[in-house]
Amino acid sequence: MTEELMLAGCLTNNAASQEALYSHFSPRMLGVCYRFAKNREDAEDMLQEGFIKVFLQIHTFRNQGAFEGWVRRIIVHTCINSLKKNKKFVESVDLIHANSVPVREETIPSIMQAKQLVECIRLLPIGYRTVLNLYAIEGYSHKEIGEMLDVEESTSRSQYTRAKQMLEDILLKKNIIYKSKAKQPMLALGR
Repeated sequence: MTEELMLAGCLTNNAASQEALYSHFSPRMLGVCYRFAKNREDAEDMLQEGFIKVFLQIHTFRNQGAFEGWVRRIIVHTCINSLKKNKKFVESVDLIHANSVPVREETIPSIMQAKQLVECIRLLPIGYRTVLNLYAIEGYSHKEIGEMLDVEESTSRSQYTRAKQMLEDILLKKNIIYKSKAKQPMLALGR
């Protein structure tokens, strides 16, 4: 079934079209949820809630841009709202040392596998992980992240800086990246 047929069917609440749309997008969107969630069960809950919103709001899609991008935005916002609703983001914010962490411009070694990186990102505290995902992976600005999470833009920047440092430490401990003898940066995330 083409994307256009799935959309048309979903607009009329056709169950087969909804199932096709879900089957088509759910594997990728579960990956998005998994990066924000504490565990697979939470990710699946976020995914289900997100697709309910997709089906309820599908009439608002205006064919401006990619449909997958529209679905992804709903899923990301659902993940953020779930974290906020459960106070998981607010309770994990640790800014005590965030301003003293130096910013590093670094590159991920070409041998890094995406699965290893995602698993390491999931080891970060939820606040750091959330900001890292939103900024480095989803492409939101710190201003947008601040608005989404109800925090200051500077808080988003500090969380991101601290997340990069912690992620590098995790990658080093797991021997996924190796400290270079030269003083060149090791991990580049974001823009």
